[in-house]
Amino acid sequence: MLAAGITLTSILAAAAQTPPADDDPDMPEVEETEAAPSVNDVDIMKDIDVSKLDWSLLDVDVSILTGPAPKGSGASKAAASVDAAWSANERTNGTSAVSVKQSITPFWDTRIGADMTVARQGTATTSEQLSEKLANGGSLPQSSGTAWAAITAPGVASIWDKTSVEARVDPGSEQSRLGTSLSKSLPLSEQYSVTLKNDYNLIQQGIVPVPGIVSHPARSYETDQSARLSITDTGTSLIAGQTLSTSDDKWLRKVGAEQKLFDGVTISGSIGETPSGAANKSLSAGFKRSW
Repeated sequence: MLAAGITLTSILAAAAQTPPADDDPDMPEVEETEAAPSVNDVDIMKDIDVSKLDWSLLDVDVSILTGPAPKGSGASKAAASVDAAWSANERTNGTSAVSVKQSITPFWDTRIGADMTVARQGTATTSEQLSEKLANGGSLPQSSGTAWAAITAPGVASIWDKTSVEARVDPGSEQSRLGTSLSKSLPLSEQYSVTLKNDYNLIQQGIVPVPGIVSHPARSYETDQSARLSITDTGTSLIAGQTLSTSDDKWLRKVGAEQKLFDGVTISGSIGETPSGAANKSLSAGFKRSW
């Protein structure tokens, strides 16, 4: 018993000299556990009417939370390009030029559209009818329209750079046109470049043959070849070309120039041959802006 008492005394003395676990900096602190909810706790939803809460605040597009925001307005433009684009311009002869186009697929830039001339609807006064007749060659303007489809594709190897095909149908004049354009750009230096372009058009006049209707549509062909020399520093372009059609028995040559002035304003002039032998001269100005 004496030996057991001495041993117990030594153990208690060693335990008294050992510091508590909370004072040891090398030992990690033990996280306190949250107290379990009790039935005696205060109910924070007691005075809130759940039926009057605005749950629309939780209606958030989760797609914006899963990745970075799209740069620029590319996404909005892609969505807008699906809808048809309309434009209208008033004319001095009492009609409106209305155009609509829509992209079908971005592959090869395929698109369809229509160009329409819409006459004024409703009852016009005598003075308005007289002014419209004078502006329209002595007769009242009539509504008309043309439907078209176009596609832009790349070229073939180094022969040409771009291929454009357009089909256009005008039911009012019973005319259809199928055109193909091949172009190639050749940079000569940092300041000069040449663009070569060949256009081929097939024009059919008359009703398209259908079962049960006998028709003999007339067809004609047109070829247009041109070369454009562009000067980058001055914004000047020199143009030379020639045209040939089934109604003419020789090439008709033409030359022209185009000058860019400021803010999309250009002025151009040309002089060319006609089947009768007289010179055809023209001078025009244009304005173009994209937004």
